[in-house]
Amino acid sequence: MTPSPTPDPAPAVLRTAAFFDLDKTIIATSSASAFSRPFLAGGLLTRRSVARTGLAHLQYLLGGATADRTERLRVQLSRMVTGWDVAQVQQIVARTLHESIDPMVYAEAVALIAEHHAAGHDVVIVSASGSEIVEPIAALLGADHVVASRMSVAEGRYTGEIDFYAYGENKAQAIRELAAREGYDLAASSAYSDSITDAPMLGVVGHGYAVNPDRALRRLAAQEGWGVLTFQRPVRLLDLRRPTGQAVVVVAAVTGAVVALLVWRALTRTTAPRGTPSPNG
Repeated sequence: MTPSPTPDPAPAVLRTAAFFDLDKTIIATSSASAFSRPFLAGGLLTRRSVARTGLAHLQYLLGGATADRTERLRVQLSRMVTGWDVAQVQQIVARTLHESIDPMVYAEAVALIAEHHAAGHDVVIVSASGSEIVEPIAALLGADHVVASRMSVAEGRYTGEIDFYAYGENKAQAIRELAAREGYDLAASSAYSDSITDAPMLGVVGHGYAVNPDRALRRLAAQEGWGVLTFQRPVRLLDLRRPTGQAVVVVAAVTGAVVALLVWRALTRTTAPRGTPSPNG
């Protein structure tokens, strides 16, 4: 009797993820600069260094996250933290998380994160800020994974060098690597960012969304058929941990509005003409 052939193994079921930039996408500021005051109070900063960093931060916020502005902010922050004690930084961030970030978190982003989780999607925060700052914020938001910059450390202190800079194409590559490890279907996944510097991140997934986009990203979004979202309702992080009945109603209302907007975007994208794909798409 001829043995029956062994059936091929069933293909692995890929999962879906949502990738969120942090600064000016989930929160309305730069996460690194938001901790200037507690770092000053803790003796890590001088008033002169706060003023220099504040100027770079103001240019970043008002002018948009161009490559040049982001690089200047990166260099300034890298110089600033050289020699800092890593454990002290972690303690300050943990102790002052709410006062430094509140009320900077967009309610629309919170609702969208909740929608992705309700749909069974993993949520990943992808930020150029340092992991010591990004990870506590991501944990409070209920994110499943974090991609963040990693500073070089020697004998418990920052050397000023960067082991991994989560910026530009590096973000896209980190997303590909995480997808390979976690089994994400990038074609079915989504990404959200405010800046043209994150075009590679938006282009690596099947559903890109420009959030409060700068001018260059708005133009590219029109060419690529990416959705455009407006976030403008900040909420306190503390309210996310202990939501009141009113907070639940507000988030539920925002969630409904976001869902309606996404459905409308999906319908209009099926009829809107697509432009020529960019090299980053």
